Amino acid sequence: MENITTSAELKEAIQLLEFEHTYKGQVLKEQLLLTGESLKPANLIKNAFSEVISSPYLMDNILGATVGLASGYISRVIAVGSSENKFKKLLGTILQFGVTNLVAQHTDTIKSVGQFIYQHFIQRKEMNGKIR
Repeated sequence: MENITTSAELKEAIQLLEFEHTYKGQVLKEQLLLTGESLKPANLIKNAFSEVISSPYLMDNILGATVGLASGYISRVIAVGSSENKFKKLLGTILQFGVTNLVAQHTDTIKSVGQFIYQHFIQRKEMNGKIR
């Protein structure tokens, strides 16, 4: 800050500091109101919920886990069927856990293979059917 040598400069510096003080006080009050509003329980829950829904990674993980669980269950039903054999049921349960983990961990690979199959086989059949 410059050295103040006259009373006019002093008054001007005081006015400038008062204005700065008033401005910063107003900004602080507005920020306090915003902070208070954001810390209300309803807003905290709403913000957390919107973050969860908007997260693409979470939705991918949920989708992968669901597909994994469904494929594991289907593989167990196919392998065991309605058998009463305890050994066969145990192997079916082990197969279910294995398939569930495999599918849940490799959803991107499975998705890519599915897209490849669709693009190269099913779309070609559709195109050949339309041409004839």
